[in-house]
Amino acid sequence: MADPDLLPPDQRLDLDRVRTLLTTSEFGQHFHYFVQTTSTMDDARRLAEDGAPHGTVVVADEQTAGRGTKGRIWVSPPGQSIHATIIVRPDIEQLKRLSIVSPVATTDAVCATTPLEPTIKWPNDVQIEQRKLGGILIEAEWRDRQPGYALVGIGLNVNFDPAPWATQIDRPATSLMIELGARLEREPVLAALLNAFESRYRQAGARELHETWTARLNTLNREVTVTLTTGERIEGKAVAVDGSGALIVQTTDGDLRTFIAGEVTLRESGSPTS
Repeated sequence: MADPDLLPPDQRLDLDRVRTLLTTSEFGQHFHYFVQTTSTMDDARRLAEDGAPHGTVVVADEQTAGRGTKGRIWVSPPGQSIHATIIVRPDIEQLKRLSIVSPVATTDAVCATTPLEPTIKWPNDVQIEQRKLGGILIEAEWRDRQPGYALVGIGLNVNFDPAPWATQIDRPATSLMIELGARLEREPVLAALLNAFESRYRQAGARELHETWTARLNTLNREVTVTLTTGERIEGKAVAVDGSGALIVQTTDGDLRTFIAGEVTLRESGSPTS
């Protein structure tokens, strides 16, 4: 546990309150809480390797080396947001659908605790009018061709002001506080997130989950550029998503291509916007 002087007690997460708001039987039944840590993903990986059970949650008030996809920095100042990693021990089909379960559950939590209606930019950004509200990072460990465990990292900006961090943030960002004009308590949001995650995890593969996810995607029927890890860029129209979360793009030459990962940029009137 970090030095308690790092964050005044009245600004720390109150896990006892979170527990009173949980309706789960698996997720959040085991918590590991840090006032400050380098990364909840790294902590969760160590715990998973040591046998931490399915549904274990690592949460921190501050991360000093938080990360997003593609090695990007995830700015995590103390006491302002939710920085959590969930340890999941899925079968292969559940693992395939974590990329659907996670953003849907995160948007569920926002809808349950605020009047906001966030959308999802494929594959892992939660947005309000194309401003980033949250992000998801999923890492899996395989053993004997089966998933040993998966780590679902969720960052959700609650009372975060991105202005002081503008040089470290590479795209428009927002928070619940900015959108609502008032600070929020983080405990109800975290509890709602875990409640929603358990409910959506049990729906993995169900039509209801897929339809909700599709309805909240702001990427479909839009002109996009997909940038692959190789640097290749493909332009076209995002026309569909499949049951495993892959994006289907009709390219400018008429071909249909399926992407399971990649950086998607929406193109408006010929000008790309993230």
